[in-house]
Amino acid sequence: MTLKLESDTAIVIINQFGAELSSFILKETGVEYIWQADSHFWGRHAPILFPFVGRLKDNTYSYQNKNYSMGQHGFARNMLFDVVEQTSNSAILELKNNQETLTNYPFEFRLLIGYQLDGTMLTINYEVSTLSDEMYFSIGGHPAFNIPLIEGTEMSDYYLHFSPSKSRIKIPLKGAYINSECKTLAQTNTSIQLKHTLFKEDAQILETKGRNTFSILSDKHSHGVIVSYEEFPFVGFWSPNTIEAPFVCIEPWCGIADDISSNGKIEEKIGINKLTKGNHFNKSYTIRIQ
Repeated sequence: MTLKLESDTAIVIINQFGAELSSFILKETGVEYIWQADSHFWGRHAPILFPFVGRLKDNTYSYQNKNYSMGQHGFARNMLFDVVEQTSNSAILELKNNQETLTNYPFEFRLLIGYQLDGTMLTINYEVSTLSDEMYFSIGGHPAFNIPLIEGTEMSDYYLHFSPSKSRIKIPLKGAYINSECKTLAQTNTSIQLKHTLFKEDAQILETKGRNTFSILSDKHSHGVIVSYEEFPFVGFWSPNTIEAPFVCIEPWCGIADDISSNGKIEEKIGINKLTKGNHFNKSYTIRIQ
């Protein structure tokens, strides 16, 4: 089942499976900004990453001396959410623990994904709560944007713009895991031309603090995508490195893949979030199209 949100200027489609943003169209031009999940390149649009972001070392983790298994990016993207609220321009979808999730994730949780469309800006909100005494989790977005946006242009006609314009710490990957001992300084004080070779070593991962805005723009036309957020500690930029795919992801993360030196204990995982009973975790980011 899909949900349709509409404003005077834009239309958004949300898939109830995975609570996944699957379309974001500018009415005036009919331009589609979200990647349409061609499985030849990548069969998803904008999956929700929960309860882990990235890959666990050997796909396992431990909690209270017991080992559990979990695939890359967790299970939320592969589950059907319930619709708890919907208006003409907003929706809230819910996922709760069940017997299946408790087998490999021993926490009682309630995950709410909220979408609010105002004009050409979509706000995506994450709310996590728990009935367990304590809960450890990561959460993040993975929206993929069509690049090129306009016929007659190609990826190299677009660039990433960073605001504020300043250097940020880059975290390299070694295979599927991060290598936190080899951090470098990324020159994000200037725009970077988009090209497939930018992703030859997989995702580009940055540490981020405060408010950040990342835009995909072109000098050849006025269309673009602007992703903004506050206090997401990481962002990933990704396009497949094994095939030249016509999309680029901008991924705000509250969490990150395991480090190559990880000991597997969830309590000590880099970037992990801890929540206790009676408290709530809330984060949101926006996507604006033009």
